[in-house]
Formats: sequence, C-alpha cells, structure tokens
Amino acid sequence: MPNVTEFGLKHPVSESLERFAPDTGWGRWLRQIEVETTSGQVLMTGRGESPLLIVDRVGEGRVALLASDHAWLWDRGYEGGGPQAELLRRVAHWSMKEPDLEEEALLAQPMESGLLVTRRSLTEGPLAPLEITKPNGKQLTIALQPVAPGRYEAEIVSEDLGLYRLGSGDLEIVAALGPAAPREFVQTIATDRVMAPILAKTNGGALALSQGLPKFRNIRNGRPSHGRGWIGLVSREAYVVQGVEIGQFLPAWVYLIFAGLGLLTGWLREGRWGK
Repeated sequence: MPNVTEFGLKHPVSESLERFAPDTGWGRWLRQIEVETTSGQVLMTGRGESPLLIVDRVGEGRVALLASDHAWLWDRGYEGGGPQAELLRRVAHWSMKEPDLEEEALLAQPMESGLLVTRRSLTEGPLAPLEITKPNGKQLTIALQPVAPGRYEAEIVSEDLGLYRLGSGDLEIVAALGPAAPREFVQTIATDRVMAPILAKTNGGALALSQGLPKFRNIRNGRPSHGRGWIGLVSREAYVVQGVEIGQFLPAWVYLIFAGLGLLTGWLREGRWGK
C-alpha cells in the first residue's frame, strides 16, 4: 500500500495527495522494486517501509525514481484506485522546474478582501516574517501562520488596488490586486471613435477586420489614404542611418598581384610575343 512519508507531507510533489483518496483508501500496488536510498528524499514508501518514490537534485538537474510499474492500477480503480494522474503530473512538472511545485516558494492569490499569501518551505523552525510594500509605498510586516506541514499562510486585508511587493527571507514576488487592465473593461466594444482625432490629422482611416483583411497600396503624400477595402501606405523616408562601414573586397597585396600581371600581359602583348 503506497504511503506518504512525514517528509512527503511537506514536499509539493506528494503533499495533500490524501484528499484524492476514496472513502475506502488507496488501492494496493502488486509489485515493488527493491531499492536502497543513497541520496535524495523519500516521499512515499511501500511494503515494509521500503522506498517507493525518491526525488533528488543533481547539479542543476532533478531526478525522480518510482520503484514500481503498477501505478496504472490506480487509474483502473483497482481496490478503489488512487491519484495516478495527479501523482505522475506532479513528478513530471517538478522535474521540469514548474514554479508552483518549488520546495521553497512564495505565492499570492487575489481575494475579495485582499491577498492570500502562501509560503512553502521544507526547513525546520520559524520562518522569516512576510514583508509587504503596498502600492502607496507603505511598508508593514506580518507573521506567517502554519496551516499544513511545510505550508504557511498570511492574509492581507486591503482595498488599495495596484502592485504589492512581497518578501520573506530570500524570496520576493510582485502581486497585483484588482483588474489586470481596468481601462480595457470600460469599453469592450470595438470602435474607431477613440482614434478618430488622430486619423483626421494624418488623413488616415480605420477599417474593421470583420469585413475582411484590407489591401495595401503605396500612395503619395497628400492623396486619399483609404477607401473601400484598401488602405494606403505613404513612404515618408523616416529612417536614420546609424553608421556606414566600407571595407575592401580583397587584401591590398592581391590587387598588387593583379596589377603586376596586367602590366606583364600588356608588355608581352606589345612586345615580341604579340607579333
């Protein structure tokens, strides 16, 4: 029967897997490979408390070992089944360094009353407090409260919309409270009225893409720049030359050789060989 270790309850790969278990508990696996742990952390154990899932960091890479090929029994619902898809997804995404599955992470989620900040850590002992910088520049510090093994939370109650800078120890993030683009929610129907004053000054026009992609024509300055199904492009020569570099196609000594050969050929042609 697969079981999550005490350390696995903190690790993002195996934490909270129990909530995916049915009322009867996880189903059994029928085969396990005997392995001996020499490095890394054991997140799950099997028969006789032997290692079942081991993860480790090697240099800048990561490695995970699942000592069984019977995880598919969970997907088939054998003896109630289990979270096979969720477990393998976490293992794969942790190996690819997904930010949400980092062991040391600081996350923020907007709520109606403010922000919910989550700190994930595998270290023992008290954590550094949460340092907050509000959009108006005010700073405050609050403590992170443990809510689960390896997980701490703090709620920021605020009505100030904007960017919040959050930090705890070596981790820093920026979280936004409020609509991501509030100006875009004011007018959601496409219109050319906003650009009309600018278009009038430049003799330009606006066409709806719903009527089809317009054709483009090269026109002279001062001529009508748009019509039924077409838009004109004026060549304004608006460019700047940043620099010019001139180099020889061949080295100088090559030109000297060609010049010498030319003189020799001319002398021979006008001399005895020419006759």
